[in-house]
Amino acid sequence: MSLDLLLRRARLPRASRLQDIGIASGRIAAPAGEAREVIDLDGSLVTPALVEPHIHLDAVLTAGEPRPNMTGSLFEGIAIWSERVKSLTVEEVKARVRTVLRWQLANGVLHVRSHVDVCDPELRALRGLVELRQEVGDQMDIQLVAFPQQGIYSFDGGESLMRKAAEMGADVVGGIPHFELTREYGERSIRFAMELAAEHGRMVDIHCDETDDDQSRFLEVMAAETIRLGLTGRVTASHTTAMHSYNNAYAYRLINNVKRAGLHMVTNPLDNSVLQGRFDSYPIRRGHTRIKELLAAGVNVSLGHDSVMDPWYPLGYADPLQAAFVLVHFAQMSGQSELETLFDMITTRPAEALGISNYGLSEGDPADLVVFAAPSEMDALRLIAPRRFVLRGGRIVSRTQPGQTTVTWDGKEEPVDFLKGKGTRDGR
Repeated sequence: MSLDLLLRRARLPRASRLQDIGIASGRIAAPAGEAREVIDLDGSLVTPALVEPHIHLDAVLTAGEPRPNMTGSLFEGIAIWSERVKSLTVEEVKARVRTVLRWQLANGVLHVRSHVDVCDPELRALRGLVELRQEVGDQMDIQLVAFPQQGIYSFDGGESLMRKAAEMGADVVGGIPHFELTREYGERSIRFAMELAAEHGRMVDIHCDETDDDQSRFLEVMAAETIRLGLTGRVTASHTTAMHSYNNAYAYRLINNVKRAGLHMVTNPLDNSVLQGRFDSYPIRRGHTRIKELLAAGVNVSLGHDSVMDPWYPLGYADPLQAAFVLVHFAQMSGQSELETLFDMITTRPAEALGISNYGLSEGDPADLVVFAAPSEMDALRLIAPRRFVLRGGRIVSRTQPGQTTVTWDGKEEPVDFLKGKGTRDGR
C-alpha cells in the first residue's frame, strides 16, 4: 500500500515504546510501504482527536458585556447573560463562535458538544449555530444542545421553545432543573426533556444539581427517567456539584443507580472551581462531583471546558488540556494512572458520551490525530503542551511551532525544554 503520510517514532498513550503510524486515504494504516510524506515525531505523544463534551459556544467572548460579573457567582452570571441575550444577532453569534472554533481546532478539538440558550423567543443563538454547523461541514463535528438557561417552566413559553429547538435541528435536549422556581418544576422539567428526546430520537444532556445545596437531588430523577424511558447510554448529567455535599450513604446509593441507568457524567473544573463554594465560610468546598467514586463504580466520566471568556468564567482559551490540568489539583488526580485517566476524560470517554463511532488509534480508524510537544501524558499535562500537529482525516489542519527558550549559564547560552532529558524520552 502507498501511504499518504508516515509518522515516525510516535508515542501512543500508555506506551513505553515508540512506533510508526501510517496514514492512507484519511485513515490509520499499517506503517509499511512507501509514503508521500514522512514526519519524524521524535517521541512526541500522539492521541486521538480531543473531544469537548460541554461548552457554551453561544456565550463565548462576551465577558464584560453588558457589564462584568463583580461577584464571580453563577447567579450573577445568569442574570448578566439574560441581559446580553436581548442584543444577540445571528451574525455576531456566528462571528464570535468562528473565532473560538479556530482556537479549538488549534488545540486539537475536532468533536464539540455545545449547549445553546433557547430562552429567546426568536432563538437567534440556535439559528446562528445551526447555520454555522452547516458551514463548518466536515472540518469539525458539532452537536447542539437545546439548553433552557432560565428554565423550562420558569420561563414564559419554555416548553414551546424547547419543541421548536428540537424541530430546528438541536441534536440533544437539555435542562436546568435546579434553577427552576420549585422542586416540582425541576422534576417536571426533567420528565419533559427526556420525553421530548425519546419522541424525537435525540440524546439528553442536562445541567443537573450545579449547586452547593445538598438538598438538590435531581440526578436521582434523571436516573429513574432514563430507566423508565429506555434511554440507557443516551443520557448525560453535567456538573452534579451538589454530590460533593451529599452524605456518604445517599451518595453511595445514588452512584449505584447512576451506574444502573448507564448515565454519562461531565465535570467542568474551570467554571465550577470558581463558581461553587461562594456561600461558604471556611472550609470552602470543592466545586466538582465525586469523580473518583463514579470512576470506581464504572461510570463514564468526562471533563468539559464549559466557558470561554463569558459572564461565568472570564478566562480560558478553549483548551481541554488546561481544564484537565486544573482537575489534577482540585480532584487530587496526581497518581500515574489518574493522570492517564485524565487523558481518557478528554478523548475516549467523551467520545463515548457523544456517541462518536470509528474513533481511536486502531488501523482503519479515521486519522483524526493530535501530536503534542511532549513525550508523555504527564509531561503534556504538566506543561499544557502545545499541539505540534492536528490532523483531520489524515490532513494536517493545524501546526504549532513551540517556542525555543535559552538561558545563559556559566557564560554560555544553552537551550531549555523543561523536560528531564533526551535519555528519558526515546523509549529505547
